[in-house]
Amino acid sequence: MALSPTAAQRRVIAAADPVSGRLKGTEAQLAALVKRGLAFRHPRPPHDHFLTPAGHRIREAPAEPETPVPAGPAAPAEPAAGGVFAARVGGEEAGPGDAGTARLREVRSAWQGLLELRRMTCSDGATDRPCGWERKHLVRAAALALEAAGHRPAGPDGGDGYRVRATPQPEAVAVYEPDGTALRGCAATLERAGWQVGEHTEPRTRARYLLASPRKV
Repeated sequence: MALSPTAAQRRVIAAADPVSGRLKGTEAQLAALVKRGLAFRHPRPPHDHFLTPAGHRIREAPAEPETPVPAGPAAPAEPAAGGVFAARVGGEEAGPGDAGTARLREVRSAWQGLLELRRMTCSDGATDRPCGWERKHLVRAAALALEAAGHRPAGPDGGDGYRVRATPQPEAVAVYEPDGTALRGCAATLERAGWQVGEHTEPRTRARYLLASPRKV
């Protein structure tokens, strides 16, 4: 059974990679998380540490207020965590770092992390189909597959580019792209990433869109 982490350990968990669960910290911090059943050490070099399912649950749970401690000598301030990576779903304002080679590196690293998460969590070690994290974060997972493959997300003012949106169906997302050729390209990308994809037409607007769901086998 996993033991409850300390406040300092919660900060390490909160700073984990949002996709792969890769952790950064001192050897003592990481070893303590392993002891509590919240992380594991990968057997292959470079032997990085990753969150276990219990660690992921703590990371995604609402933050708990910390218990006050008696005043004492001030501890060195810890640097604030940087912005958490999130794949662009389309329609949002692009941030200052959402263009150029830095963004490409972030997206590529996130996609490789996701493939590693698939390999570690699928019972047969497969990387050709979505894992549990993707099934819980359908919009973000589909958007990452599209952005990693080089598709362009739509801007806030519309126009060409993909938009990934949730649907009433429990395990499906809708992908919109006004350009028909680009829409078919999105379908091919998602199919290669392990999604089942069908093309549909909205009855009212006659707009074409994709309905995509994670493939199970």
